[in-house]
Amino acid sequence: MKFFLCILSVFFLCACGSSERSTFISIGTGSQTGVYYPVGGAIKKLVEDVEGNHLKVSAKASRGSVQNINDVMNGSITFGIAQSDRQFQAYNGSSNWEGKPQAELRFVFSLHPEVVTLIAADDSGIRTIADLKGKKVNLGSPGSGHRGNAIAILEAASIDVETEIDAESLTVGECASMIQDNRIDAYFYTVGHPNGSITEASTGRRKVRFIPITGMDKLIELSPFYATTRVPAELYPQAIQDGEVDSIGMLTTLVTRSDTPDEIVYTLVKAVFENLEMLKVQHPALQGLTPEGMLKGGNAPLHPGAEKYYREAGLL
Repeated sequence: MKFFLCILSVFFLCACGSSERSTFISIGTGSQTGVYYPVGGAIKKLVEDVEGNHLKVSAKASRGSVQNINDVMNGSITFGIAQSDRQFQAYNGSSNWEGKPQAELRFVFSLHPEVVTLIAADDSGIRTIADLKGKKVNLGSPGSGHRGNAIAILEAASIDVETEIDAESLTVGECASMIQDNRIDAYFYTVGHPNGSITEASTGRRKVRFIPITGMDKLIELSPFYATTRVPAELYPQAIQDGEVDSIGMLTTLVTRSDTPDEIVYTLVKAVFENLEMLKVQHPALQGLTPEGMLKGGNAPLHPGAEKYYREAGLL
């Protein structure tokens, strides 16, 4: 049993001078400039602040969805934040997991919606996806969810990633300074809004704008985890805007392994759902959360510990 719990990064320690046990768990988040990182921190704070709850949470920075799913599956972390499309691909054995379905991956709940956001320098002349041809465009770091989204969108727009753009593989933390330094013309970022990197990019000397991502009907038909949405451009008043900016997006989800103890998953879910109003004020991206909405986006089976709470709460 000890070995099993170590693999999950879950350890039971006796509190000094007390018979109570503390259960240590970990959550893989994302870049410190993105939304996953503060959202993971918000979950950590909420769970640990619940009176009588003995879960102790470590929220770890990471490269994002792919790393988090892989780390969950190899036992390096207990939970991971991941885009719903990456959850779908991992469970079904496609994309980064081609031919290797992650059958033990389990869905816990959804969080904020994420929008595939395309930011371009105004002086680059980019106004549509087609204008990316011949430009220096950051797709995202290897293993990131937004890189996969960027490639899928470019392919849907009949743009050859290898030959028709000058593709970069920067982390999102580098993009704001790179676009301001004229070292890239545009970058893709799948993210909840508002976002610090995009705020930084939009408030620099070099003016930037949001580029509509449209004409994606076939992609949405083939990949049902995508849906049409809009970039909330009003959150970035210094960016150049032409009204609402159309795009596509998906949900952020929390995932774990099938063999994560039911009681751990149940305790975390109960803490989050019974203190949801407290969680929603921790970050602007979380303000629209509802209990019903948080059960959507499950592209892998629901973990039994989560299911137990949802049935008790009348959500299933």
